[in-house]
Amino acid sequence: MRLKNKVALITGGNSGIGLATAKVFVAEGAKVIITGRNPETLAAAKKALGSDVLALKIDLTDVPAAAKVFAEAASDVGKFDIVFANAGIGGATPLGQTSLEQFEKIISTNLTSVFFTVQSALPHLNDGASVILNGSVHAVLGAPGWSAYAATKGAVRSMTRNLASELAPRGIRVNQVTPGGTRTPIWSPYAQTEDAMTALEEKLGNMSALGRMSEADEISKAALYLACDDSSNVTGIEITVDGGMTSAPSGAKIFRAA
Repeated sequence: MRLKNKVALITGGNSGIGLATAKVFVAEGAKVIITGRNPETLAAAKKALGSDVLALKIDLTDVPAAAKVFAEAASDVGKFDIVFANAGIGGATPLGQTSLEQFEKIISTNLTSVFFTVQSALPHLNDGASVILNGSVHAVLGAPGWSAYAATKGAVRSMTRNLASELAPRGIRVNQVTPGGTRTPIWSPYAQTEDAMTALEEKLGNMSALGRMSEADEISKAALYLACDDSSNVTGIEITVDGGMTSAPSGAKIFRAA
């Protein structure tokens, strides 16, 4: 098992990519701590993952509270070998239709909280640990109406490299997984019926060379590689899992004759 006796903290581990990654980490032998804001999905995730998983209700935008909870978790379970700063929210912010509150909520959750997740975990990180940030292809797509979300993911992309340099003296590796369109509950507000979701999934899938959306467990396997010793000399990079959406856009299904 690639994560035997490792302690892993996964923010937003109660749903989507975070939950899929928690399942993989548990299967690979890690002691896993997950966080989430929704008590119902957090309880369901703990039930699915097993009683040995520590599930913590945290609003990561409350930085002092999160720092306190991380310290308590490290004291209870052990110092962290892996931190997956995965928690985030979606949200369109079109020009002319966006409030300051909407914009700042996305920035606070997807950028500020990611930085402070790493800072709060830092005193409890073992030397040689692995830090993984969750990015997005929105950092480079230029999708209209998504300025705040894209800005946060562009900033996380830069921060991955900054933190990799900053933490190098302790042998702590910092890398990023970069999902394309992935089947997770983040899309639910934009497709509230089964037919609407099918249409949305087809639209997003057609934008990739491989012609489909990613599955959450495909992202989790990229995170596993970055978490384990297989990537022991890898830092400051991103692994993009998007079916070729950003690297081979001319091959996207929408451009095919048949």
